[in-house]
Amino acid sequence: MATTRPAIIVKKKVTHGGHHGGAWKVAYADFVTAMMALFIVLWLMNSSKQIQDAVGGYFKDPSGNSKMVGTDQRGAGDNFIITKDNMAELKEQLQKSVRRLSDFDKLKDHIEMTITSEGLRIEMTESASGTFFEVGSAKPNEDCKELLSLLAQELGKLPNKVSIEGHTDSKPYSLSTNYGNWELSADRANAARRLMQQNGVRPDQVAQVRGYADQRLRTPADPFAPSNRRISVIIQYIEASPGSDASSGKGQEAKPAQNSDK
Repeated sequence: MATTRPAIIVKKKVTHGGHHGGAWKVAYADFVTAMMALFIVLWLMNSSKQIQDAVGGYFKDPSGNSKMVGTDQRGAGDNFIITKDNMAELKEQLQKSVRRLSDFDKLKDHIEMTITSEGLRIEMTESASGTFFEVGSAKPNEDCKELLSLLAQELGKLPNKVSIEGHTDSKPYSLSTNYGNWELSADRANAARRLMQQNGVRPDQVAQVRGYADQRLRTPADPFAPSNRRISVIIQYIEASPGSDASSGKGQEAKPAQNSDK
């Protein structure tokens, strides 16, 4: 007698592994991290030079023991005080900033920074055809505006006082009997002050505006040399009071250095 085999039905259980497992989470996390890095890079590219230097300085020295050059001090809470001990750092920083000028190659021989007993002196000297001002005029040209605007943005972050001087050569100013080298030197210094205050220097930061005419020649051996015609910007020292840490930027109690230019 023939027997009938029973039919065996095999059912396979299909599992979806919880939406194909957790691999998608790793890929999504990588995507979000990449986007965050992109946004940070874009932000840094559009931020100020000081912020870029500060971020770069952190990666070079995460402990924060390096010199505080390039940081945005006004927004950092503690004022970065420029004293005789760290004025060279400011000079180096400003020199780097000046190199970004559009016509730096043309102007580099007419910009000089010197550390003196009074502070950091920035000299903007004229040429025979005029470098920062038209000959005989107190109206600044575009190169003058660009340079003073750049300096103002940097100096406005400091608590240090600023003095501005105007100088001429010994050639008589003959356009008017009521207007001479004294008036021209003072007017150029005031024009520089207005420009700097419009671009970052605080009104209470300007300590003095001086017009010297031809009484302080840069080249005494040649009183008519164009280099005698110049604008000088002086960043004055601050003498930190006892107990303050001026070199690290934590010296709120400080007093301006005595003016040795008398």
